[in-house]
Amino acid sequence: MKKITLSICIATLLWFIMFSPWTASHVNFWYCMTSSGIILTSLALIWGRELIKDISVDLKNIALGISIAIVLWGLFWIGDKVSQWMFDFARPEVNTIYDMKGMTSPYFIAITLLFIIGPAEEIFWRGFIQRNLMKQWGANTGFILTTLAYTLIHIWSFNFMLVMAALIVGFLWGLLYRINQKWLFPLILSHALWDCAAFVIFPF
Repeated sequence: MKKITLSICIATLLWFIMFSPWTASHVNFWYCMTSSGIILTSLALIWGRELIKDISVDLKNIALGISIAIVLWGLFWIGDKVSQWMFDFARPEVNTIYDMKGMTSPYFIAITLLFIIGPAEEIFWRGFIQRNLMKQWGANTGFILTTLAYTLIHIWSFNFMLVMAALIVGFLWGLLYRINQKWLFPLILSHALWDCAAFVIFPF
């Protein structure tokens, strides 16, 4: 449990550096996010090697991962339209998130989202954190605690839309992992594809 607590504290510190108004202007978001992904993946693989057993790559899981990414993108496209209709602050906050793209080449962003950032978040949050919390506290409690932790580390952005996005995707990916831990690869693939689509290829 100490390793889980320390890992979440490290993730919280990294997200604070990237997102907080006191530190974000002093770092390149995408370089920092890429480094954070490498750090979190390393922690997960060093302290939770058993998660590798949950990664199964086959055509069925590849198709499932692609399908999850498509469904998520569709849900967020609808959510973007509804939120703009309901809240005046929605679009400006979303634009603030997309403004981060101006810091770096879109090719670098796409590559790191596909091969480092997206996979890292699932390996760390679902494969390591949720896996161990479910083992320690039970499936439902572990799922809920992981979703809350994943959501709350985004609070440093003080961006309601980003926090809600983290809650929704964290809940959905966490729920799927709660249903079947052998779906870790589809979650990794869907996170990577959804990130790349939402931020670079088909932004909202």
